[in-house]
Amino acid sequence: MAFLFKRNPKNPPELIRALNDQLSKLDYTNDPSSYKKYQDESSRYLKQIKNIIYGDDENEPQFDQINQLLSEILITNNLYILTINLNKLDFDSRKDVIIIYSTLLRRNYITGINGNGNGIGGLKSMLSSSSSTTLSQQSPPVVDYLLHKKPEILNILIRGPETPEIGLVCGQILRDCCKFEEINKYIIYNEAFWNFFKYVENPMFEIACDSMMTLNDLLTIHKKIIPDFLVLNYENFMNHINNLIKSNNYVTKRQISKLLKDLVSERSNLQFLQKYCNDYKNLKYTMLLLSEKSKNLQLEGFHLLKYIIANPKRLPKINETLIKNKQNFSEFFKTFDITSFHDSSLIEERNFIIQQIELLPDKNITQ
Repeated sequence: MAFLFKRNPKNPPELIRALNDQLSKLDYTNDPSSYKKYQDESSRYLKQIKNIIYGDDENEPQFDQINQLLSEILITNNLYILTINLNKLDFDSRKDVIIIYSTLLRRNYITGINGNGNGIGGLKSMLSSSSSTTLSQQSPPVVDYLLHKKPEILNILIRGPETPEIGLVCGQILRDCCKFEEINKYIIYNEAFWNFFKYVENPMFEIACDSMMTLNDLLTIHKKIIPDFLVLNYENFMNHINNLIKSNNYVTKRQISKLLKDLVSERSNLQFLQKYCNDYKNLKYTMLLLSEKSKNLQLEGFHLLKYIIANPKRLPKINETLIKNKQNFSEFFKTFDITSFHDSSLIEERNFIIQQIELLPDKNITQ
């Protein structure tokens, strides 16, 4: 008879409207007790939303209820209201918001739903008609919603690391969003994208690491869109990368040099690799990595150097620098213990580099 003591459950539209109402009240009260009340009510409604999505001890999740719920979240702009109020929600409520995003991003509402203008099918049509851009048929309606109806949400998420208490939540949501190529492209061509090179040096270790995870995903997951981005933004991109290679933070330096190595070694980034190898400044920063005490940083420098050395059309200025430092390279490889990395291919690559360096003329007989 426990159900007799439960409050009358709200249907999904009522639940979302009630949540929006409580969230809006958080902005208009200076009374701490009232603020806590509205926060607690918001938390209660978010838990009910989670129960609809996942079910509870007594009820299995119902497909129709979930569809109705998610439709209402988008139609009433509840997703936007939740996002702008993330910092006002308690810790557990923020985790519930992550669940809402994750559910929306996993749902393709076309399946089993008619497009008669009602419900989710109608929502898909309504959102798609707002833009001439053709999205993948596999993209859920929330992708179009985020790109064309409320791109402010993505802008808020991108700047999440600037607010420490929600930085990790925003990072997790943003990485879920950028699994879709259209959103990933929007983010990397957004001016705020470049802030990630600042966020990775955040004094809060968790925020810095989370930002690096997001930066790495943005630049490595969707291999079709990254080559053009890297070529079009080469100077700006490499300035940011090389500034971080100079960082005093070991973790930052290692992660950014590994990201750079992954980008130059990706086959689809051939044009970027060519520009990288023909840029004299990059040889200087590679030599900087080789001079580090850390063997891991030396290894990243080694991986970058091999591409510069293997370039059959090295520019004269790069050749001059290689010749000038021929002795230094030779001394380095005498003490660089490549076997400690337990990778036989590294030995072959090292031998190739040594051979190419030995073929360089001595600096006292050049010109």
